[in-house]
Amino acid sequence: MSKKILSIETSNGDAFTDLLFNALLGFAFMFFISFALIQKPQDGGKIDSKAEFIISAEWEDHHPDDIDLIVEDPQGNIVYFQSQQAGLMHLDRDDRGTIADTIVIDGVEMKNPANQEVVTIRGFMKGEYVVNLLYYKKEEKFSESLKVKVKVEKINPKLEVIYFNDFILRKIGDEITAVRFILDDRGNVLDLNQLQKPIITGRVK
Repeated sequence: MSKKILSIETSNGDAFTDLLFNALLGFAFMFFISFALIQKPQDGGKIDSKAEFIISAEWEDHHPDDIDLIVEDPQGNIVYFQSQQAGLMHLDRDDRGTIADTIVIDGVEMKNPANQEVVTIRGFMKGEYVVNLLYYKKEEKFSESLKVKVKVEKINPKLEVIYFNDFILRKIGDEITAVRFILDDRGNVLDLNQLQKPIITGRVK
């Protein structure tokens, strides 16, 4: 009788060990599958390749005047506040001075004093791009001229500032060419110049 009991107990122990081992194998397999599905994190310092170039114009914080950034591509497409997407270009931020200068953070409305316009080029084509500034709106109490910083950055394969300069705008309707840059078919910058080309005001006869 004792031998039979021992045999049953031994059999039950073996079954429990097998069950535990199979459960551990199952957990290990699920862990392996989960790990394999995890995407490899992006290397630090690399920029998302959705944009190839970023063009920005900045002026004094809290200043009420409205400066517009205008960009023309090699095919004659123009992006600015009235045409915020054209070709491969997109106006990501249209800043109107102090108008609508608020942002909402965690449900709380806060002032955003920064004045900045941003255009992204989400691809590239061979030829010349023209970057202009337009003094669109001016508060009369601010009679002095306004300094605007223009920057052109190439994003891929690494962040590179290809152009940076300050410009002075004096009155409503002033349109100046900040920079013209020429790309080859691989997006390399071949040439920079500041030959003036009015884009918006040049249409008015």
